[in-house]
Amino acid sequence: MLLNRVSRLVRSVVVAAACLSAGRLAHAQQLPTTDQAKRLLATRPDLIAMLREEISKSGLTPDQIRARLRAAGYPDDLLDAYIGARRGSTGGAVGGSLPDSTAVIPTDDILDAMNALGITDSVDTSDLRNLLRQRAERPRGRIGRDSTMRDSLADSLSMIDTVEMVDSVGRLVSVPRRRVPPRLTRDSGTTIFGLDVFSSKTTQFDPNLAGPVDANYRLGAGDRIVLIITGDAERAFTLDVTREGFVVVPGVGEITVANLTLAQLEDQLYAKLGRVYSGLRRDGSATTRFSVNLARLHSNQVYVLGDVAQPGSYRVSSAGTALTALYAAGGPTTNGSMRHVEVKRAGRVVDSLDLYDYLLRADASHDPRLQSGDVVFVPVHGARVRLYGEITRPGTYELRRGATLADLVRDAGGFTPDAARRRVQVSRVLPPSQRDANERARVVIDVASTDQETDNPAAFPLEAGDVVQVFRVNDRVGHRVTVQGDVVTPGTVGFTPGMRLSDAIRLAGGAKPDAYADRVLVSRLRGADSARVQLRGTLPDSAGHSRGDLVLQDDDEVRVFSVTEFRTTQYVAITGAVRRPGRYAYREGMTLRDLVLLGGGLDERASLSEAEIARLPRVRDGGRLAVAQRVALDSSYLLGKVVTPSTGGSQMSIVQAGATSGVRDVPLEPYDNVLILSQPDWEKPRKVVVAGEVASPGTYALLNKGDRLSDVIRRAGGLTRAADPDGIVFYRGQDHLGRVGVDLRQVLRDTSFRDNLLMQDGDSIFLPQFSGIVEVQGAVNAPRGVAWVPGADITYYVRAAGGATRLADEGRAYVTQPDGTVESVVSRHLLPDSKPVPRPGSVVYVTQKDQVDHTDPVARLAVIAQIVGGLVALVAIVRRP
Repeated sequence: MLLNRVSRLVRSVVVAAACLSAGRLAHAQQLPTTDQAKRLLATRPDLIAMLREEISKSGLTPDQIRARLRAAGYPDDLLDAYIGARRGSTGGAVGGSLPDSTAVIPTDDILDAMNALGITDSVDTSDLRNLLRQRAERPRGRIGRDSTMRDSLADSLSMIDTVEMVDSVGRLVSVPRRRVPPRLTRDSGTTIFGLDVFSSKTTQFDPNLAGPVDANYRLGAGDRIVLIITGDAERAFTLDVTREGFVVVPGVGEITVANLTLAQLEDQLYAKLGRVYSGLRRDGSATTRFSVNLARLHSNQVYVLGDVAQPGSYRVSSAGTALTALYAAGGPTTNGSMRHVEVKRAGRVVDSLDLYDYLLRADASHDPRLQSGDVVFVPVHGARVRLYGEITRPGTYELRRGATLADLVRDAGGFTPDAARRRVQVSRVLPPSQRDANERARVVIDVASTDQETDNPAAFPLEAGDVVQVFRVNDRVGHRVTVQGDVVTPGTVGFTPGMRLSDAIRLAGGAKPDAYADRVLVSRLRGADSARVQLRGTLPDSAGHSRGDLVLQDDDEVRVFSVTEFRTTQYVAITGAVRRPGRYAYREGMTLRDLVLLGGGLDERASLSEAEIARLPRVRDGGRLAVAQRVALDSSYLLGKVVTPSTGGSQMSIVQAGATSGVRDVPLEPYDNVLILSQPDWEKPRKVVVAGEVASPGTYALLNKGDRLSDVIRRAGGLTRAADPDGIVFYRGQDHLGRVGVDLRQVLRDTSFRDNLLMQDGDSIFLPQFSGIVEVQGAVNAPRGVAWVPGADITYYVRAAGGATRLADEGRAYVTQPDGTVESVVSRHLLPDSKPVPRPGSVVYVTQKDQVDHTDPVARLAVIAQIVGGLVALVAIVRRP
């Protein structure tokens, strides 16, 4: 059955898992558990391939496979990934292509157990281990701390100044001026060139497991040859090369093919097949022909040793080369050579591979095809030089013997366009014999280019440990003139000999209409001492003539001024009953109506009778700062319908905005301060909330500023019969005052009583129902509610709650009466203490003694005795004759 076949496939791996966990094989003959089966399907790619093959050959439908899994005690969806999605019908037999499954790479422990138990041979284990290593992340290729790891782009845009601008509504605002971020630094050259090729995830060096191959490929044991005969006879044979190195062709016999190339194999087949197939010839008269292809390639056992990441033995394809084996071993380490990889066969070097030829010039002519027993050896690296700065590929490079600076720059891709090619600096470590008495081991050598036309690097010989820096060209820009200020396109313009001031301004787009024509400043660099001198010119007049059209020089700086920049920024201000009060830029011809529009219009508080304008005085005598004047307003200053009080009364009327009444518009002057007056006693309605046991709870608007608590209670219909006036909760939200204690009962009897408070906006009143309970809290043995007893004081309720605890401070107990007032115990020296009498709905709270400053009485007495003893001794000394 299929299930038995699957069990036989996975049982061997279950043995390995058992050995790793408990070291016993007692349950190896049992079927694997569900978890074991799932893990085996995830960690054995070869098991998945065999399982797919068995499922396709079984002829069972998916539902039949699920039924057999259930009968064996497995979940019926265990193999859904390999038999297709579940369908409602039985469907056809499982066959064709099956969905792929993502295989999980096994760990090293599982691979060791599989190899030890003989489940897989050493070649398969090595292949799986190599795949595991290739999938792992291994940061490599650094020989030191790269300075680019320490570089960061901090303060990318930092504010260094502010400037005043006019916003979209005309107000003057301050905005920050920003600077550009600094330039990023380049690679410091500590990365070893070429190592990242072997650490990246790629399949370009994976062994080629199938044909086609070139004609020079040599056959060996393990190859599978496909021989197809056409013409007079139609035959197709699959021939495996045996360990003895021959193949057996049916009807022809044994043919030795070991170590033959494909071309030599064709010669053998013409000779052997021609004896059986008479129509087989090499010329055009042949009536029978054949073709030879390779369906599978054999693998070679090679050894990769030396300074590589994973030295050892590897099975690679017979078509594999030294690069194939080197990639399988993880490539050279940081100590390995990239320029002299040796391939040894039978104890002698058959070829030497320079990886730089392959990486830099795509030259693989010295990448030999490997044979079984070959050794790929990576020695310790030779002389290395670090190259950084303005170079295409900064890094650490290994040198050939006799390499020069020109060779290094060529390998690194050449200079960047910003490189100062005529000056390259080399930092060198001197040998001990050349160091001076101060043990200065390093010297700096400036290498100048010898080719003045191309600026190619000199043929300067390099040594191990050299650090080469290529500098950046000077940032100074030549053949330019800078034009700034009141021109259309300020910036730099190209300089040509004989250029005049008018030419530079024309190239900058010309001067703006408000440019100051009488003087243009030109800053010129003096070559003698690099100081700048100030020159003056003028703008051309309307006819194009100029008395000060200077002849410019390279690197001159021209500044054209604007007439407006000499003017002080003028403004006007508006405050009071306006929607957007503030300062606004003054414009010539601005009027009061314009400023009101900029301020968003008048709000509902505004008085439509007049406004006040404070203006700078003409004469500043006697310390006068401003002169105030009143100007008339009317409804035309409004931007919509508003409700305003009628003249001479409290009635409200609606005024249509935009109506003209003949009030003249008032022109404004710079620095005018406009105050829009408010209507007398105008304010928004004040509201209070009345809730609880009143006849008509709700939110009431105050009718006048003199409304008091009794007035609001009366408007709410008074208290209901269930109300408890002593339990009133009066809350004032203004200034976060909170609850206020009020004697409502006395207020209702006498409206002139002090607790008849004036109401404010946001006040809230709550009248609870009568409660006959007094709640006792704090340091009592049984905190609870106690029935109210008329006339009983605080002591009664404390005893009713089990009495005070050991830590209670009864002298500081207090009562919160239902109206919010707080009463405490008053101690008297000669008379009994005054104790509060709780009312229904009150809360009694017994405080706890402060334990921080608590002192042991015994220790206190000891201190007092010591002090008294000292005083007695002093008295005795004083009285001594």
